[in-house]
Amino acid sequence: MQAEKQYIKLYRECREMICSHSSDVMNGQRDEAFDRFVSSGFPTRKVERYKYTDVEKLLAPNYGLNLNRLNIQVNPYDAFKCDVPNLSTSLYFIVNDAFCKQYQPKVGLAEGIIVGSLAEHAELVRHCYNSLASKDGDAITDLNTMLAQDGLLVYVPKGVKADRAIQVINILKAPAAGGVSLMVNRRVLIVAEESAEVTLLFCDHTADDCEFLTTQVIEVFARNNAKVNLYCLEETHAKNVRLSNVYVDQQADSRVNHNVITLHNGITRNKLDLELNGEGAECHLSGCVIADKSQHVDNNTLITHHASHCTSNELYKYVLDEQATGAFAGKVYVAPGAQKTVSQMTNQNLTTTPQAHMYTQPMLEIYADDVKCAHGSTVGQLNDAAMFYMRQRGIPEKEARMLLEVAFVGEVIDGIELEPLRDRLHHLVDKRFRGELSKCVGCKLCR
Repeated sequence: MQAEKQYIKLYRECREMICSHSSDVMNGQRDEAFDRFVSSGFPTRKVERYKYTDVEKLLAPNYGLNLNRLNIQVNPYDAFKCDVPNLSTSLYFIVNDAFCKQYQPKVGLAEGIIVGSLAEHAELVRHCYNSLASKDGDAITDLNTMLAQDGLLVYVPKGVKADRAIQVINILKAPAAGGVSLMVNRRVLIVAEESAEVTLLFCDHTADDCEFLTTQVIEVFARNNAKVNLYCLEETHAKNVRLSNVYVDQQADSRVNHNVITLHNGITRNKLDLELNGEGAECHLSGCVIADKSQHVDNNTLITHHASHCTSNELYKYVLDEQATGAFAGKVYVAPGAQKTVSQMTNQNLTTTPQAHMYTQPMLEIYADDVKCAHGSTVGQLNDAAMFYMRQRGIPEKEARMLLEVAFVGEVIDGIELEPLRDRLHHLVDKRFRGELSKCVGCKLCR
């Protein structure tokens, strides 16, 4: 309970300061989130969805917070060369949890699309903010709701299709020279109205060699016939702790693609709750994890089929080396009446050393009788026959191993619809397996 006490005390003492630097919409949700947090506290590993990551231990240290909104000096273009000529994205920056208004893309988006500070545009989406996240009762989400003062809003009006991808560079930057431990509470709200289309790419990076703790809550609304592509790339460092909760609401005939890629990190836990609430909705979820040393990556997903004639596909792949730990727990819930559901969940994993550990738990819970649902998981090592075949043809063992690992995760990368990003990620994955991405020294995606 000691970890909870410091945040309870912090909120009670700093509530007025927190609210003074935010909006009425965000402030209106804080006290309810605080009450839930006080009542529940942080989940222990006895809680099913948290059994593989000890979040209480991660949140126990006394991190600093920039609640008084001190101006942190950083020019993102100097720190990260993100011109991205071949990706042709509209580029935006978030420093810690603050949207950088002074750095806007040179080429604008289609008329009506809003990409900006969540606090400044909150009235537009008052009915959406925290409406998905608050239903979960998750302590990390409630902690984020208590403390988040700003964030990002992406709003796409009815019938509008974004003509280029929106790329958001999330930069973790210490407030003082020399670096201090810092906690960041980032909030994102994405609303794609009826028949709207948008592609988003989030890149997480660290600009200082110090300890960071990030809580992140993303809410996604895909209205009737809307299409949302959401790609998330983490390339931070070994001192970074990232706790991310994503909530998705899909209406009739909507389509959501969500791809999360962890190339370098410290400790990462990604939770995704997706609800198919309208007939004909379709989602495709995928993840790629490459971890070594003592890195830890935990992906936890829940897909709920509420409506009939919906489709969900899920593919997560891990490659774990040295003393790395991976976990995947995925559940598909088919509610009564959700007939004609089609669902496939696959988790495949490679552990390349005896010290690497992988935990996998795919689950189905079905209350409808006319469905096609399947799930499966594997944990193994590199194929000996394939290794022998390549060695026989003169390929060195290290190179053969790397080629097989690249091919193993290639299926996840190939599922990315944005072709320039897909090609760039193939290059990054190749470099990662060659040991060339040992730390985050800038936005490598854009080099």
